[in-house]
Amino acid sequence: MFYKQQGGGPWGGGGGGGGGGPWGSGGGGNNNPWGGRDRGGNTPPPDLEEMLRRGQDRLRRMMPGGFGNLRSVWLLAALILVFWGVSGFYRVQPDEQGVELLFGKYVKTTQPGLNYWFPTPIGEVIRPKVTQTNQVTVGFRGSGANIREVPQESHILAGDQNIADIQFVVQWRIREAGNFLFNMRDPELTVKAAAESALREVVGRNPLQAVMTNQRDSIAQESRDLLQSIMDGYNAGVTILDLRIQKADPPKEVIDAFNDVQRAKQDEERLRNEALAYRNDIVPRAKGEAARMVQNATAEKEKLVKEAEGQAARFTAFYQTYAANKDITTRRMYLETMQEVLSKSQKVIIDENSKGSGVVPYLPLPEIAKKSAPQVQPQSQSQGGAQ
Repeated sequence: MFYKQQGGGPWGGGGGGGGGGPWGSGGGGNNNPWGGRDRGGNTPPPDLEEMLRRGQDRLRRMMPGGFGNLRSVWLLAALILVFWGVSGFYRVQPDEQGVELLFGKYVKTTQPGLNYWFPTPIGEVIRPKVTQTNQVTVGFRGSGANIREVPQESHILAGDQNIADIQFVVQWRIREAGNFLFNMRDPELTVKAAAESALREVVGRNPLQAVMTNQRDSIAQESRDLLQSIMDGYNAGVTILDLRIQKADPPKEVIDAFNDVQRAKQDEERLRNEALAYRNDIVPRAKGEAARMVQNATAEKEKLVKEAEGQAARFTAFYQTYAANKDITTRRMYLETMQEVLSKSQKVIIDENSKGSGVVPYLPLPEIAKKSAPQVQPQSQSQGGAQ
């Protein structure tokens, strides 16, 4: 090639000749200030004095009149001060809050937007995420299939002196970044300890059966409210979003015996319900029958009383009539009595004055009527069947 034929390229010396590049000679020379290699092939260290000299030369060219001019010194100091002051502007993102410190001491909290504070090292700004949801687990660690139980956290004494194995999750968020950063040494540990204390207090006021079944949600809500009041008392700047009980069972060592007890209680409850149903069926019917009998007796009593009162009133009225006119009343009583007696008897009346030959002294007409009645009745029935 061309540079080989000339005994070296434009940037380096040839194999043993004297032609060299513009930054160093070839072969035995070592005048390359940018790191040319010596004869042994090693790169020499940079020349610090040369580098400082070149930097000073460039700075003198930038500053009019050189360093000896006082005006240039003040101008340089002013530029440095301006750049330092401008570095105090900072932007807080929508999901952040700005915590301003002055010599390491908390001063105030700023909201999202462009703000200004003393630059470093006088001031400092910390911008934690305040919309991020944090989670603390109590009674277990991990998730999914990699859950590891922590019995010393999950075993809680219930109000009926039974031990409950409870695992729950607390979700919280930063509400005021300044209080959060400077009022708690370890925020996550503080939230966890307060949540465990709140749940133990609430569970200690309720029986185990209520914690396991129908009052689990209300207990979790009450614990969340208590935890929020505790954190507000600490002035922690934290909002408790949710406290959710994921597991509430008896301990593993006694769960079989506990299930037997629960089944016995369920049988007891079933039998009690059946007895109550039978009682609710038989008692109302007995009460209804008793009420009916009382009402019938009352009606009969009223009937007899009214009849007696009516007869007494009738007798009184009749007596008054008899006292006013005894003869007429006596004759009327006689006629009424005879009418009542004779209307129920069979009788034949014959005139004694009639001496005709066609009348016999006694004719048993009732007996004849009785004998002829069975013959007439079948005939009438046969006529009715023919119709």
